[in-house]
Amino acid sequence: MADPRVIVVGAGPAGVRAAQALVAAGLRPVVIEEGLASGGQIYRRQPALFRRSYETLYGFEAGRARALHQAFDDLAGAVDFRPDTLAWNVYRGALHTVTQGVARELPFDALILATGATDRLLPIRGWTLPGCYSLGASQIALKAQACAIGRRVVFLGTGPLLYLVSYQYAKAGVEVAAVLDTSATVRQLRALPRLAVRPNLLLKGLYYRAQLTARGISVHGGVTPLEIAGASGVEGVRFRDSGGAEQTIACDAVGMGFHLRSETQLADLARCEFVFDEALAQWRPQADPDGRTTARGVYVAGDGARILGADAAEISGELAALAALKDLGRPAPEGRMTALRARQRRMEAFRKGLAAAFPWPAQLARTVADDVLLCRCEAITAGELRRSADEKDAPELNRAKAFVRVGMGRCQGRFCGAAAAEILADQRREPLAAVGRLRGAAPVKPLPMATVRDEA
Repeated sequence: MADPRVIVVGAGPAGVRAAQALVAAGLRPVVIEEGLASGGQIYRRQPALFRRSYETLYGFEAGRARALHQAFDDLAGAVDFRPDTLAWNVYRGALHTVTQGVARELPFDALILATGATDRLLPIRGWTLPGCYSLGASQIALKAQACAIGRRVVFLGTGPLLYLVSYQYAKAGVEVAAVLDTSATVRQLRALPRLAVRPNLLLKGLYYRAQLTARGISVHGGVTPLEIAGASGVEGVRFRDSGGAEQTIACDAVGMGFHLRSETQLADLARCEFVFDEALAQWRPQADPDGRTTARGVYVAGDGARILGADAAEISGELAALAALKDLGRPAPEGRMTALRARQRRMEAFRKGLAAAFPWPAQLARTVADDVLLCRCEAITAGELRRSADEKDAPELNRAKAFVRVGMGRCQGRFCGAAAAEILADQRREPLAAVGRLRGAAPVKPLPMATVRDEA
């Protein structure tokens, strides 16, 4: 009997550990990676000819990054690794991919989606100016291209990534003009007991904050961003501080992000059911503690399942692989799975602490001015979305999408979806969960016009 075909989408922390567990069980999984190498966003590798040390690139996480990279490199030949490959659809038991313009259909017996997360963004007047980047893009520039997004940078948003990227830029010698956090400092202090369940992570976060202060970088908590100012590019950020006073800080670039959002489009196309996460105010695939979704043979792991961080992603990746093996009738060590579940539960408590310390600033989305661009792909303003609720009685996001094209562009709502939901819910005076979520559509990202089907 032929071995079952197991496909892992994503070669970040979750995907690598899933592949490792599958190989240990005697299988040769297919590993699909959109990038050129393993590592994911958090442990993104530098280009082949770059020679920066692990310590320079990853700081405190150098050891974990090195271990993860080595673990995957050791699997060479034991996995069918397909880098530079976009997974763009899941349909009738097959994953659809494109590699350098060649489309392939890969039937599977089990599919592990380790798709990671991207920045959650808010529309702010001026956020479409040249010089505005997400925190993730800012980090990619530094890690993968050894360059900064500007000479004098303001970092704006909330969440641990805000402080990590700010620290990385300051350490690299870039002038960080200020760090603007929409979360009030008092909220972060109140959450400390809950964050203390993972003391190492808490200490790292405190270290980043202390280093910014030691370098003379202004850190403002509880801010209300008003405008990213500029004519043909970013020239400054105007905001209201926690005391209510307006301030403007000159800069030539802005890195922004308001925590993270799971990449869930493939899970949606695989017909997984979703649940609303009240703590993070976002939808995620419904899954048991081992990553089993409601779609048979489909598993989720890492930040694509729930936002828990890189080390938690490694745990969930291994758990998902062991669950898949068990469901395929292969041996899976129950003792190992029990231990992994226990570690994951502790990390879940930390996740709730992060949500309390760095809440999604829903009110900023709900009060954005009518003339501010909301959907960048389709050039839809916040006012146009509000009118879809008032004049066209759009009851939920997908109907609003049909009426005014919000979220219909190439990003499929990755940039605007979270804020659009808040605006629509506010306009209809309904709970956020009531307006639903933008449904995924294939292809999840644009395909080259010259794409051809592999007939081999």
